[in-house]
Amino acid sequence: MTASTQQIGVGIIGCGKISQAYFNGAKTFDVLNIVACADLNPAVARAKAEDNGCQALSIEALLAHPDIQIVINLTIPAAHAAVSRDVLNAGKHVYCEKPLTVDLDNAREVLALAESKKLLVGCAPDTFFGAGLQTSREIVDSGKLGRITSGTAFMLSAGPESWHPNPGFYFLVGGGPVLDMAPYYLTALVNCLGPVKSVSAVTSKSRPERIATCKERNGEVLPVEVNTHASGTLLFHSGTVITAVFSFDVVKADHSPIQLYGTDGSVKVPDPNTFGGPVFSFVRGDEAWTEHTLSRPYADNTRGIGVADMARAILTGRPHRASGALACHVLEVMHAFEQSSETGTAIEIQTQPERPAALPANGLD
Repeated sequence: MTASTQQIGVGIIGCGKISQAYFNGAKTFDVLNIVACADLNPAVARAKAEDNGCQALSIEALLAHPDIQIVINLTIPAAHAAVSRDVLNAGKHVYCEKPLTVDLDNAREVLALAESKKLLVGCAPDTFFGAGLQTSREIVDSGKLGRITSGTAFMLSAGPESWHPNPGFYFLVGGGPVLDMAPYYLTALVNCLGPVKSVSAVTSKSRPERIATCKERNGEVLPVEVNTHASGTLLFHSGTVITAVFSFDVVKADHSPIQLYGTDGSVKVPDPNTFGGPVFSFVRGDEAWTEHTLSRPYADNTRGIGVADMARAILTGRPHRASGALACHVLEVMHAFEQSSETGTAIEIQTQPERPAALPANGLD
């Protein structure tokens, strides 16, 4: 078999709601073969295995399975570090749902363990592989906007208590708009601009309790332990200055998710929690915004493409794009919002990962 036709055996630990997106995504890429899944609730694992044509195993049996090379860690964020360490200690590569860990020190320990064992760590989000964000990057890289000097990134919502069936955890330690949603925005920005150099921010909390209005928890009082609004200024090593706001305290807003401003033009970048468009640009001399035909594949929901890219990297020896180093950098930037707010100072970011390689026009290489 050539590298392009070889398969990598995959196991999934954690069979909650997000797992089906990974099962579906794996079916898109021939390089991935999901061998087995596991969950603390064996009945849930059995149901997923039956639906997706794989084995249901205990976690221990999955980690010991000789045909599994990558384990996708879809456990709750608080368990990410421990489960990822178990995967690495079992001699397997690990790909984790975001965030990489809740605690930054744990993220560093996971990366150090992987390096010592010569194994790879990957992490969501992989939406930056999508046609919308890759087309936006192509426009930036073309130079027609000039040097990107500034921009905005806005994730503004009223919070998840009206629609999520179990919204309480969003307001507890480990939750909040930054840890929950900023990974999409920050990863998209690093994809277009490279790594962040420093963060200056202010965070706040609008109220100490929320009232759930979703049908499953209607009327339930939800304690709020975390700040629910974060406003920051990100200075990138490229010199770009981005104004970023992540909030669960905005009833209604009408900002673009991301806009980047260059010396010769601007680009409207689509929602980084999606794979598609639209993408608009305006170049000096234009009369109006121009919508671009998406120039890259993967406009539909293709979650799991980061796993496929990591599998191809294992087979070919090239770097993978949705890397642990990138995820650790994003985690450090997220923690810097609170640190800056508490200290009243700009926080220098210590990590400086390589900007991920752009995706080829014909898809995964």
